[in-house]
Amino acid sequence: MDSPRTILPSETAKRAVLRAAMLLALACLPGCNVIYKTSLHQPDYYYLNPHKNLPAVGKVVLLDMHNDSSYPQISADMTEALFQALQKEQLFSITVVRRTDPSWKSLQLDADAPYTLQQLAAMRKALNCNAVIVGSVTTYQPYPQMIIGLRLKLVDLTDGQLLWALEQIWDTTDKTMEKRVKDYYRDQIHSGFGPLREQLVLVSSLNFIKFVAYEVAQTM
Repeated sequence: MDSPRTILPSETAKRAVLRAAMLLALACLPGCNVIYKTSLHQPDYYYLNPHKNLPAVGKVVLLDMHNDSSYPQISADMTEALFQALQKEQLFSITVVRRTDPSWKSLQLDADAPYTLQQLAAMRKALNCNAVIVGSVTTYQPYPQMIIGLRLKLVDLTDGQLLWALEQIWDTTDKTMEKRVKDYYRDQIHSGFGPLREQLVLVSSLNFIKFVAYEVAQTM
């Protein structure tokens, strides 16, 4: 998935540097080197471990996202949409574990904090998986100016290495959004009434969430 570094459209230098710094902090786990990917039709910054093969990971658990917004339902909706999007990609076996699940609650761990090797081993045993996706909905705003911010990481529980990470904000006022939505409907929906269906992403929270989940899954 290596892609050339490009100049980010509609991004100020200050915002780009901030995103890079946040992803660097997110990636500070044992044995990982940060590589940034950029694309006109995917989230601006994400990390993909060049030394790991995601399909070889096997079983992955998506932990219910933490919610830093003022909208309680958004984390559950975003988690479910991402789960469905990743299932379609068929990269690995994936299940969802909610924060209320006894197997997660028994660990008493912060899903967004770095883990020791002992904690990683405990997670692997309790969740019966080889890797976990953890993270947060960092911001959410509904129509008319819909915004979703995500901070996510996929951690290998066998050695603590970071397999993948993403830090991004989706904003319906972004000038590149229209083209990306068109690509999404052309590649995924394959239905008539294109312009009308495309507009639904920009006015419907449910469709916007599905679009965001699709873009996140594409970075893997």
